[in-house]
Amino acid sequence: MTQSYSRLQIVLHWLTAVLTAVQFLSDDPVGEAFRQMMRGIEVTSGPGVAVHVYGGIVILALVVWRLVLRLVRGAPQPPEEESERLKLVAQLTHWALYAAMVLIPVTGLTAWFGGIGAFGEVHEVLGNFLLFLVGLHVLGAMYHQFILGTNLIARMRP
Repeated sequence: MTQSYSRLQIVLHWLTAVLTAVQFLSDDPVGEAFRQMMRGIEVTSGPGVAVHVYGGIVILALVVWRLVLRLVRGAPQPPEEESERLKLVAQLTHWALYAAMVLIPVTGLTAWFGGIGAFGEVHEVLGNFLLFLVGLHVLGAMYHQFILGTNLIARMRP
């Protein structure tokens, strides 16, 4: 374990967060294009589709890079005043976020380039699950910051 996140880990965290928000904002055009593709209609993909598809590829690369850094460099210890149960919830949430951020682009790319409808459905379900996880992650950070007073947010401040 390390005492703090590296500058690179922090930049990758926020870059991934911003790009993930863009993905949610650009999902309508790609969703419609995918439905057309599944009905056998020729798809003319516009910039919204390109942003979503290539954004997913970039996010996948960034998340893999983040995972490698986390495995090689580690992450800071949880605050001492945090209960064992809360530590477990935080750890499970972080690893679920990583899993979702890998599986979402993989299922999306498989659906899009492979034309496999079931992967598109899994992609959509995982996207909704990611929203839940992000909400839990943000609530956890706020709980640490304002209820426990651990100043946890400072560890991820750019």
